[in-house]
Amino acid sequence: MGIVDKLKVGAEQAKTLAVHAAERAKDEAKDLNIKRQINNEEGQLGSIVVQLFERGELSHAELGPGVERIKALRAELEAKQGGEADEAAAEKPEAEPVSSATNESQ
Repeated sequence: MGIVDKLKVGAEQAKTLAVHAAERAKDEAKDLNIKRQINNEEGQLGSIVVQLFERGELSHAELGPGVERIKALRAELEAKQGGEADEAAAEKPEAEPVSSATNESQ
């Protein structure tokens, strides 16, 4: 087998490997997309469950602790965001009054 024949065989093997790798990558991307969709649906369903539980339209012993954790996390986030808004307002410089000379020149 000459060098050209060996290069052809090597190129065919590389092509085959590349095709298989591309197919695997495509399958993995599809699987990841399905997992993302599942997570989105579970998140939406979870939001509905929390709302129903808070309104008293749904009750189950296993839901209480999770809903309480969500409430605590919401309160923590709200407090943090409220604190950041207060800090931003405190750091914002006062606007300087516009002089009458500036107004007249316009």
